[in-house]
Amino acid sequence: MNSENFKFKKKYGQNFISDKNLINKIVNSANIDKSTLVIEIGPGKGALTIELLKKCNHLIIYEIDNDLEIFLTEKLKNFDNYDIYFKDFLKADIKTDIKGINYKKIVIISNLPYYITTQIIKKIIDSNIDVDEMVLMLQKEVADRFCALPKSKEYGYMTVLLNYYFDIKKLFVVKKDMFVPKPEVDSCVIKLQKKSNVTLLKNNDTFINLIQKSFKFKRKTLRNNLRDFNLSIIEQILCKYNLSLNNRAEDIPLNVFIDIANNL
Repeated sequence: MNSENFKFKKKYGQNFISDKNLINKIVNSANIDKSTLVIEIGPGKGALTIELLKKCNHLIIYEIDNDLEIFLTEKLKNFDNYDIYFKDFLKADIKTDIKGINYKKIVIISNLPYYITTQIIKKIIDSNIDVDEMVLMLQKEVADRFCALPKSKEYGYMTVLLNYYFDIKKLFVVKKDMFVPKPEVDSCVIKLQKKSNVTLLKNNDTFINLIQKSFKFKRKTLRNNLRDFNLSIIEQILCKYNLSLNNRAEDIPLNVFIDIANNL
């Protein structure tokens, strides 16, 4: 199978990379050794997959497109350190799929489909597996949003959520010309590394609900967006940081959101 005779499926957001130097650069960006369990989401034609299999202890692969089954099975026939699941990653039971595999750390690598990037990352967080790091290729605009700082227009709900769990770093930009078929925008590879020191949340659901509601209407103040919460408690905490209910969510750093959530 090659790019000339494969029918790319727009509904799956398929954009394959084949540049060997880029593939090696992505794989080498992750801390992978023979004690590592790697999870790859959307292997496509297996360009990254082969290089990952050479470096890791075991590889779990999720591919939604059943038309790739024969091709991938043939391409990976010389390896035995993997399990491949032809199913929707969003419906997978990751804990069950990795049960029984010996590993010291988990690394996730993926060229994420643009249209479900956020859903996939939230699925990983909600699965409650102990991920050491993720190396993800995603739309450059989304990468900017994940790495944004308070008081910037890109700063939002996912920025706060991801930065609670991970230290996030942009690694390099990947031009759209390096994909087949060529997407409309450039991509960016980022690394998300598990934080070593995390302020514990008393209730995760309260924290998530708080930041979701805070950013629901980005141009509105916290007073307007958080009417369903105890505003007097929120105001007390905000005052500690020289902030008020008249601020917008984009003004609020992660540590303040954590403090508010824990007091609520």
